[in-house]
Amino acid sequence: MATEIKIPNVGESITSANVARWHKQSGDAVSKGETVLTIETDKVSNDLDAEVAGILNVLVQEGEEVAIGTVVGVIEEGNAGDTAKKEAKSDAPVEADPEPQAGSEPQADSEPQAGSEPQAVKEIEIKVPAAGESITSANIGRWHMADKSQVNKGDTLATLETDKVSNELEAEEGGVLNILIPEGEEVDIGTVIATISVGASGAPAQASAQAEAASTPQAKSTPAAPPAVSIPAPVAPNVSAAGSRPDLSVSPSKPEPAGQSQSEDNGRTTRRKMSMLRRKVASHLVNAQQTAAILTTFNEVDMTAIMELRKQVQEEFVAKHGCKLGFMSFFVKATVQALKDVPSINGRIDGTDIIENHFYDVGVAIGTQKGLVVPVLRDCDKKGFADVEKGILEYAAKANDGSMDLADLQGGVFTISNGGVYGSLLSTPILNPPQSGILGMHTIQQRPVALNGEVVIRPMMYLALSYDHRLVDGKEAVTFLIRIKDCLENPSRLMLEM
Repeated sequence: MATEIKIPNVGESITSANVARWHKQSGDAVSKGETVLTIETDKVSNDLDAEVAGILNVLVQEGEEVAIGTVVGVIEEGNAGDTAKKEAKSDAPVEADPEPQAGSEPQADSEPQAGSEPQAVKEIEIKVPAAGESITSANIGRWHMADKSQVNKGDTLATLETDKVSNELEAEEGGVLNILIPEGEEVDIGTVIATISVGASGAPAQASAQAEAASTPQAKSTPAAPPAVSIPAPVAPNVSAAGSRPDLSVSPSKPEPAGQSQSEDNGRTTRRKMSMLRRKVASHLVNAQQTAAILTTFNEVDMTAIMELRKQVQEEFVAKHGCKLGFMSFFVKATVQALKDVPSINGRIDGTDIIENHFYDVGVAIGTQKGLVVPVLRDCDKKGFADVEKGILEYAAKANDGSMDLADLQGGVFTISNGGVYGSLLSTPILNPPQSGILGMHTIQQRPVALNGEVVIRPMMYLALSYDHRLVDGKEAVTFLIRIKDCLENPSRLMLEM
């Protein structure tokens, strides 16, 4: 009896799906509940599991787009006997073990006993996990363990990078790691990138086994039998007699160049793949330019009052809160006050509707080696200066060690970008859709300004507000930026929310 594998209905607006990856080949035996196929739509990826055990017959190949309800494969339940044949073949070496023990070759006694271990070896698949509804693929940023190395339960195996966050995969069980996909490769969610052979011994175990063998002259033939399980570390580069294992033994050298820079034009140029984060940022920025009417207005702020206040209270602030009072908390609190006074900027366009936000979740742009991320500080209207500073420090640490969560990046109503930390004097920041405004901070520079009819030297900063002119008029944008300027130049009024 044949059981059909159909493309399921995964949403009201989704009419087709892509056959992304078959996890089993046509003619392979599958077990009930085993993942056989990953499909992709324009929104999500789904794994399809076998409803029955049997033999898989693939009807639609990978990469094909088909309509919802299409039969892409069948499972023939009547041919499941092939599985028993495979199991019988795998059992054969165990039955053959007693014969050498009874024979005239005592050297083989220990080999079949060790050879019985492969029968208990279990393969655990390491798949790329789902990281969010809109994320369909991930990049293998780094393997922390070498191919064919022994790993323990809980060991960090790989770092995966998506267009938003990085995740670390840990070993579910101890065993020997078999890397299938090298570093730098982009793979779909659900892809098997490696396996762990539970019950097999890796290089550390083989080293001790060889040490024991060295003390036993009769064990000269020992290396000939274990290659089916693993390869002794000392002879890994030279195992031409080990059957199919030699190809795998050199695989650690293959993942390293994959996805890395490649020299071209006799070293005059270098080509490397863009990281997923960089690709996402690029796409995001181009989309912002194409879908919004971005305009920028400028002003400058005298930072004297804030700098003097920080000097006065810094020691006590650190003693009480355990963190320094920085400039960013002043800008966040000033932004919140300006959003309250000019609520049109705290909104967004959705089709022909305007969505008004009545909360104050402010995104703070943080630059990393991998690209720009914008974590969101929640409910900034309810946070004190110390809470804002601590939140920024926590996000900076997450950004640097790659532990940022997807939830940390979602839901902001406004963004602040500080190019001043890199020395930028002036810039026009790009909107972070679907937000309608972004504030650009710049470097503080001692400049001559006119004050009460006299020329004085003051620490000045240029401010830039980019906004969506479809929703925000010029008058509102200028009013918003002047409100921020007033709050910063009079921090006591800011603290009193005046």
